[in-house]
Amino acid sequence: MDLMWPLIPQQIRISNITCDSFKISWDIDSRGQERITHYFIDLNKKENKKENKFKHKDVPTKLVAKAVPLPMTVRGHWFLSPRTEYTVAVQMAAKHPDGDYSVSQWSEVIEFCTADYSSVHLNQLLQKAEAIAGRMLPFTVFYRNQQREYFQQDRDAQCRLMLPAVKDNSGSHGSPISAKLEGIYFSCNTEFNTGQPPQDSPYGPYRFQIQADVLFNHNTNIYFGDFYCMYTSYHYIILVLAPDGSKGDVFCKGRLPVLDRSSNRLLTCTEGEDGSLSFHHAQDVILEVIYTEPVDLSLGTVSQISGHQLMSLSTVNAKKDPSCKICNISVGR
Repeated sequence: MDLMWPLIPQQIRISNITCDSFKISWDIDSRGQERITHYFIDLNKKENKKENKFKHKDVPTKLVAKAVPLPMTVRGHWFLSPRTEYTVAVQMAAKHPDGDYSVSQWSEVIEFCTADYSSVHLNQLLQKAEAIAGRMLPFTVFYRNQQREYFQQDRDAQCRLMLPAVKDNSGSHGSPISAKLEGIYFSCNTEFNTGQPPQDSPYGPYRFQIQADVLFNHNTNIYFGDFYCMYTSYHYIILVLAPDGSKGDVFCKGRLPVLDRSSNRLLTCTEGEDGSLSFHHAQDVILEVIYTEPVDLSLGTVSQISGHQLMSLSTVNAKKDPSCKICNISVGR
């Protein structure tokens, strides 16, 4: 028996990474390659030192696979999460002429990160969102609530702009806009009985209001960004409004599903016979609208609302409920 065989796998390579699969290959010495019968692949989430040390840790998972031509696709053997760092190592088993088996030592450990949701996954989320969106209600303004200081901060007197900021990590872990897309959050939901924006907000007692057609018109593209909940009965949909050809529009194209501006089940802008625009939003979900460009405060008004600050409804860095059957799809959350 050749005690040196099988040799340790060398030059581990990871390719074709998606949110829930990858391909793996490595160099194998051609001498006695036909003896190799099985691969062992050890995959683990990379340890996050910032995590609570008392939190349950993932059990290390090893895949045993019959030897196949490399690269080998790994999919479905683990519940891979999108945008997550993993470590992987490989060993091989070989059968010798006398019938005995031997197993190599583990290879070096390689690190890689899974990808964001693809357009296929986002379209699955979109379909789920549309299924519970409910009927469409009219609205006339977009609004943004903040603390007084936000609107009173020093700004150039000739250019009082609200500037886009990088989106936080709220929502689905695999959403391609989290921590990447720059924009300004707006709301548009109205109360059923009044047709007006609610007087309560989790973000502050001061509200900037702007006519809907300033942000949403024939020159604006609309994209679906995410669908999630936070362990409550409320469901949130993130939509992106990006002026055609803008930096935000370029980012969204090819990454997010584009919606028909005048005919979708979430947020619409339609033109009447007289050329006027009318706007409608889905009733049964909370819409979070991200506008990708700066907005001049002089284009709207700032006033104090009379309601309460409902902090429990804040979605800042909110984590999605991975157990909800309404807003999850059959890949990592």
